[in-house]
Amino acid sequence: MKWKLASLAIIASVSSQTQAAECGTVTIADMNWNSASVIANIDRFILEHGYDCDAELTPGDTMPTATSMIEKGQPDIAPELWTNSVKDAIEKGVEEGRLAYAGKALIDGGEEGFWVPSYLVKQYPELATIEGVKKHAKLFTHPEDPDVAGFYGCPAGWGCQISGGNLFKALELDKAGFELIDSGSSAGLSGSIAKAYERKEGWFGYYWAPTAVLGKYDMVKVDFGSGVNEQEFVNCIAVEGCETKTVSMYPPSPVNTVVVSSFASKNPAAMEYLAKRGFKNSDMNKLLAWMEDEQASSEDTMYHFFETSPEIWKQWVSPEIAKKITSNL
Repeated sequence: MKWKLASLAIIASVSSQTQAAECGTVTIADMNWNSASVIANIDRFILEHGYDCDAELTPGDTMPTATSMIEKGQPDIAPELWTNSVKDAIEKGVEEGRLAYAGKALIDGGEEGFWVPSYLVKQYPELATIEGVKKHAKLFTHPEDPDVAGFYGCPAGWGCQISGGNLFKALELDKAGFELIDSGSSAGLSGSIAKAYERKEGWFGYYWAPTAVLGKYDMVKVDFGSGVNEQEFVNCIAVEGCETKTVSMYPPSPVNTVVVSSFASKNPAAMEYLAKRGFKNSDMNKLLAWMEDEQASSEDTMYHFFETSPEIWKQWVSPEIAKKITSNL
């Protein structure tokens, strides 16, 4: 009996080594922002323990990672790439057969907009629309001038400062009594939301997802009543100095998982997983909020996700793979 068990153990070990050899070493870009780093850790654990890959993380950032993947074929996977920021390079890499799209990291895409707290919308439902916000401008007192309303803009130097400023003009918020507030920094902008929430005060301004802030604080995105005019947004609203009277909601930013072609061709099972793996912004917001509250690392947050959200990640893999992952947690 002992001999049989030993034989089975050897066979299982050889089988595991064979699968690992088939998958080989996989390098995954660990980007320098929280959501991307969390996804990278999740991919590493699943590929290593579910698909028997020799998976490892490597530091990354948008432009350097995309360039390295195109020119050097490394890393194998960029789990969360905001592809609009390197659109030409990525498309050229795909056309030349060096890169491949594996799936969507964020199912909803990156989300931007003008927001108000949900507790105000419950009291004044019309605040969910821009006309309602204008009508109730006095609810949004400027922190430095109580006689005017305040709109919190995007931090200086960010691309959203341009689009936010152009939309402020196109929506004629100044005529409704609003003044544009320079938030100074990302911390200043998020801090203003936290302060308003603590005091249950009015707040109106720009923000984006996925973020810990929108995971902590229930905010409502204001409907401009315009729909999305992507061409006008890209060609004018997001362009500095472009005068426009056209209003458009922010189009979602594509956030994809990109791989090098050699990895894609050798690992169809892993590619099937990456095609299914994706987060809703609402789920990622909550995960990032937990990460911030607990001052947790990306790896800690990965374990928290596996333990608390099996209904999400088990949809990405087969029952057999899910059992292997669970047994290694």
